[in-house]
Amino acid sequence: MPKATPGASATNRPALRRNQACRPCRKRKLKCDAARPHCGTCVKQWQSLISVPAPPDYAHPAEPQCVYDPVDGLALAPDTNPLEKIRLLEEEVSKLKTQLQEQRNNGPSGPSQQLLRHLGQFRPGSASSSLNLESGSPATSSVQTPSLPYPKDLIIPGHMDDSDPRNNSNSPELYEVRHKSSTDTILEIIYSGWNPDLPERSVLEHYIDVFFKCDPCGPRILHRPSFLAAVRLDPRDPSFPHSAILHAICASASRWSSRNVAILPDGTRRDEFAEFHASKTRQYIDKTMATGQDIFPVVQACILLAWYFYQEGRWVEIWIFAGFQTRVAIPLRLNYPGTFSTHNSGLPGGYLAPPRDLIDLESRRRTWWTTIIFDRIVSVGGWIHAIDERDMGTELPLRGEDFDSEQLMPSNPQGMCTEDVFTTHLPKYTDSFLLLIKAIMVFGRVTDFNVRGQLRAPTAPSKFQDPFELPGFADLDRLVYNDFLANLPTMFKMMSANDLPGNHGSVDTDLYMVHIIPYAATITLHNPYLDLTNLNRISTSRCINAARAILSAYFKLSETSLDISRLHPFVVICWYLAAVVQVQVCKHFIEVGDEAREDQVWGEINVLRRAMINYGVRSPIGTRQEKLLQGLMREIVRLTSQKQPLEVGLPLYPFSHTTLFATPTLPENAQMAPLPNPSMLHSMEYDSPIFIRDSGSLDSYGRPAENSPPILPSWSPHELQQPLPSEGGIVRWNHRI
Repeated sequence: MPKATPGASATNRPALRRNQACRPCRKRKLKCDAARPHCGTCVKQWQSLISVPAPPDYAHPAEPQCVYDPVDGLALAPDTNPLEKIRLLEEEVSKLKTQLQEQRNNGPSGPSQQLLRHLGQFRPGSASSSLNLESGSPATSSVQTPSLPYPKDLIIPGHMDDSDPRNNSNSPELYEVRHKSSTDTILEIIYSGWNPDLPERSVLEHYIDVFFKCDPCGPRILHRPSFLAAVRLDPRDPSFPHSAILHAICASASRWSSRNVAILPDGTRRDEFAEFHASKTRQYIDKTMATGQDIFPVVQACILLAWYFYQEGRWVEIWIFAGFQTRVAIPLRLNYPGTFSTHNSGLPGGYLAPPRDLIDLESRRRTWWTTIIFDRIVSVGGWIHAIDERDMGTELPLRGEDFDSEQLMPSNPQGMCTEDVFTTHLPKYTDSFLLLIKAIMVFGRVTDFNVRGQLRAPTAPSKFQDPFELPGFADLDRLVYNDFLANLPTMFKMMSANDLPGNHGSVDTDLYMVHIIPYAATITLHNPYLDLTNLNRISTSRCINAARAILSAYFKLSETSLDISRLHPFVVICWYLAAVVQVQVCKHFIEVGDEAREDQVWGEINVLRRAMINYGVRSPIGTRQEKLLQGLMREIVRLTSQKQPLEVGLPLYPFSHTTLFATPTLPENAQMAPLPNPSMLHSMEYDSPIFIRDSGSLDSYGRPAENSPPILPSWSPHELQQPLPSEGGIVRWNHRI
């Protein structure tokens, strides 16, 4: 069969001489048509390149990269002498310098307005993105001073004094920003090295201040005094905080100083400002994953961002970040004593050099343990942990007051390898955060026991099975249900039912969690063996008593003027576990036809639901867990004879439904009880017994004095089948002091 004859264009095209093809085609050994200014092969490759979006921090070339060697009779492509091109570029640079100097001397011009608009696009909600630009004639065009499109009280809570550039919380107002000229803003960004993706310095300092005062999770990994000093340095200083950490702080602190918040159809909130800075943090994380640069500060930023996602209830991102940060911590050798391996020199070492000083050493310890407790918390759903206790050689951290004061202290002698770490608490190495670490690690042991038992058991756990026959179950039950709380130091105990952990006018949020996490762990350990038809089973009484303890702790907190949304986000999971037990009890009462006690349990379930909803006002994890609880309640809602079961029991106290769980309106001279970050306290002094004390016309519970005292549910597991007395069709609740 004859071959096809080549086309006319191929036969008429003269053969290329030596080195006449373009350099890229010669280098890649591709066919080149030597077309000018760009050959066809280079044009096709360039078109394929620009058809795909460019990665972050990368721009596609504006034209094909086609270069030719000088050939006799042919001009360079493009037809420009290189020396002439260099001269033109130098003239362009000189011209731009002249325009910039004129702009600095005479005020802003049209291009400066465009630059401000461009920079404002990268900082949603910042002052630069909220500028009102007015254009006059080309010679007299000006930029008005920045103005913010949101109320000041959403940025800086509390009373503002216009004569004082700082408020009562020592957070900078935007007074200076409003009176700063746009020229100064441009020059500050150009010459100071300030990251244009970050808010202005004054706004950033405000968010850092809010972060350390309000966030219950992240601040403990940072040394607050040195961090605040580093923020005030020049942005080009090597000691200036890494941008990834600053973006993560903005995302976390925006929860307490919100702007651009939208309510989604499912009732959850979405903060555009926080999402922007969360995405910037993720870009730094991706870059570090590829290059390994600045790995330790980026790991810290990853931890802050992981807690942000946890409070948002975004479980897929939570799982991914939990696995990432725990696995990265291993090659950094953060799991070694002193957080650095000095032996086994034959093995590949970690990225990090030995700690520079006490602050660096303690920051590594706290970064490690925050990573570990995050891994334990997200594993509550029932999967093995990323790191086993046997692989943890890092000592427990020092007390927060010793860390902040930079007091030279020997390393904590306790760690996970210490035999009595959960029952012995050394006074010089114990504060609420250290107890919180231990409480979460106790919960982690329960998760390990359940997961490993199910992996090796031929059948799933059953309520007909006696769990105390399982190896290790009795010892774990004794630790979780009794020994841990019984061995707390006296100053960290709640001495009576009326006590709340904390000092006058405040609650220690970490210590509050220490007192309810063991009960949540008890429910997790015993719930597979819960049998409400057999009142003699230990698992039944354990679960019901633990659920009542969590509920009672919330009752005591809701009686005050405290803001429950500032509790640790893990409290929502504890409420959820208690509600799961109550749902099972409610189903039992429905089946046996005990409408009176069913009505009482419905009220307790709805109190926990309302707690999750109130917490979800700021942290969507509360709303998401409440919706998950509603899914578990479908069966009892279908079986119950109550007309409106989801409203039973509200209001619980003699308040209106709208003010039951809201912060009460206080007189002007009344003292508001905050929930401070315990890591900011310089002393841990507790009175026994401890009460919340407010002034004015409110009693010690933050309510009008003439109201009756709080009432708590008083039924016990052994009363499930006894008649419940009632008065006038209303369930009688016994008052418990």
